[in-house]
Amino acid sequence: MTDVTQVNEKISIERQGDIALIIIDNPPVNATGQVVRQGLQDAITRLNEEGTAKVIAIYAEGRTFVAGADITEFGKPPQPPALPDVYNIIEASQIPVISVMHGTALGGGFELGMATHARIGIKGLRVGLPEILLGLLPGAGGTQRLPRIAGIPFTLDMALSGRQVKAEEALEKGVIDRLVDTTPREAALQAAQDVLDGKLATRRTSELQVERDDKALEDTAAKLKAKQAHLFSSHKVVEAVAASSLPLTEGLKIERQAFLDSMQTPQRAGLIHAFFGERAVSGIPEAKGDSREINKIGVIGGGTMGSGIATSCLLAGIPVRLVEVAQEGLDRGVATITKNLEGAVKRGKMTAEQKDAALKMLEPSLGLEVLSDVDLVIEAVFEQMDVKKDIFGKLNTICKEGAILASNTSYLDVNEIADSTDRPQDVLGLHFFSPAHVMRLLEIVQGAKTAPDVLATGFALAKRLKKVGVLAQVCDGFIGNRILAHYSKPASYLVLDGASPQQVDDALEGFGFAMGPHKVGDLAGLDIGWMTRKRKAATRDPNERYAGDVADKICENGWFGRKAGQGYYIYGDAAPEPNPEVAKIIDAVRAEKGITPRTFTDAEIVDRYMTAMIVEATRVVEDGTAKRPVDVDMVFLFGYGFPRFRGGPLHYADTIGAKELVARITEYAKEDANYWQVPPLLQKMADEGTTFADLNKGA
Repeated sequence: MTDVTQVNEKISIERQGDIALIIIDNPPVNATGQVVRQGLQDAITRLNEEGTAKVIAIYAEGRTFVAGADITEFGKPPQPPALPDVYNIIEASQIPVISVMHGTALGGGFELGMATHARIGIKGLRVGLPEILLGLLPGAGGTQRLPRIAGIPFTLDMALSGRQVKAEEALEKGVIDRLVDTTPREAALQAAQDVLDGKLATRRTSELQVERDDKALEDTAAKLKAKQAHLFSSHKVVEAVAASSLPLTEGLKIERQAFLDSMQTPQRAGLIHAFFGERAVSGIPEAKGDSREINKIGVIGGGTMGSGIATSCLLAGIPVRLVEVAQEGLDRGVATITKNLEGAVKRGKMTAEQKDAALKMLEPSLGLEVLSDVDLVIEAVFEQMDVKKDIFGKLNTICKEGAILASNTSYLDVNEIADSTDRPQDVLGLHFFSPAHVMRLLEIVQGAKTAPDVLATGFALAKRLKKVGVLAQVCDGFIGNRILAHYSKPASYLVLDGASPQQVDDALEGFGFAMGPHKVGDLAGLDIGWMTRKRKAATRDPNERYAGDVADKICENGWFGRKAGQGYYIYGDAAPEPNPEVAKIIDAVRAEKGITPRTFTDAEIVDRYMTAMIVEATRVVEDGTAKRPVDVDMVFLFGYGFPRFRGGPLHYADTIGAKELVARITEYAKEDANYWQVPPLLQKMADEGTTFADLNKGA
């Protein structure tokens, strides 16, 4: 006879003879909110007090097991019971408790499983400890119970990477005891019966012994010190895991303190800002309207960008017609796309069969006429206005009514491009970042006449391609490249005035950037910036200190960076080394301009570079090119290698404060009053004591 009792609105108990099932039902992802925590505690306590059940099985309704914490509780005062206390009660249960996990068991969900006395996985399960991605560490027993179950090296890997482990690996490592292919309820009943029949062993994790591995702990600590010295929680992970050889109660205290310490760090605040910011940028009204159906996409240009865009579309299951002007270029584009997809197979992102199916959706062609029936065309040719206008003029007559015409331009005026058609309402900018099949940022550029449903389609496409779409208005460079054009100048000024390109790169990498600006320039191709400087030469402010002297001379030698084998650095089989010829160019330019070099500390380099970035980012928000400060932050996190733990340039600006920033700019202006000017918005914030976070709330 089945007896179901509702503990609260999220937790229920089903009794079948000697078996009691605890059911979690908190859609959409069964997060461990206060009601779930209280319900679990009450259910375990009640069943132990009753003493009639001989085995308890916990499972969840819906598409997943417990997928983590309740994000609506972030930033709010904690409400009892605390998750670690609930899990300790589960582990201490006199009645054996088993968990049946399906979908994803992440963070607190995985820790719930480890607190039970046996774990059953449903086929397709993935488990993980993603707290590190939010500047935290597992805080409900993950660093203490997992070493007892699967060892210290595996725990360090999971807790420091945040990766999701597939069920098969979890079974191999002993993380789960069984892997079955049935429903969670059926698996729970079967496993519970097997416990009763002596076919499934149960044990408290606290009773397992940790195999001490000092070498793994020491090697990991040394690597983190060398590569992540500026982070906090990763080092705390190692400390907590090291404590797993202590009795569980003592180890849990150390873990809890490490967790609470991590909660108070700027890194955690930055990562939480990034977490919510990624969701906020697609939550704007422009992204929520009706969108047009996209079943086939045309990509014009088989170069690096066009091939990457086509790859991204194919990975999303969208058929692509790739157009080039010459067979050689078309063959090269197809080869690049094939190589990209083969790389996806090697990385486990798709199977060989899926790769073959994707390639069958690729139709190469030498004529624009094949684009007559596509739903969206993305032009990705040379960054030259006359070339783009010519293409859009032809598309205007070729493409069907309602087809969306998009340009992948990095800088050019989308309105001028749109005016080369008689359907400007169908035109927008879709600025992908290289490599387009890897980089997650997509700037969605709204033209003056872009129709609302076209804009909404841009955001829908971003979601379909698993990219972060950010709305931008038309200006030279939009959000990211406009800001880049401004803050790259101090990097050049610093080199002219005494720093070396390597010192500038090292200082900014120490700050947390994946690559310094000179390495980025080499990677992207120095000729791109050279072309832009020449394009804008006629409109350059005559009072501006020119920043391109050194880069121009490097480009005049044909040293365009990695693709040429040398730029600021020399590239070969070994690690890149500073190009000694660049040092000679710098010395010559300094002598020509009468500059006596001076020394800069790494802190001075970072302060100037970041202040310049914040200045132009402020102006971008001030004039509406970006809708909100958080949009700027997400552009830089997902497109420019900005350190995620710092949250983005304007989140970082709040950690400095508007008054301090104004003081810095005023001081720098004594050297160059034309470049260093306080934006009115920043001055207003300094006067009123407000922050960019306040502007996000008001947007």
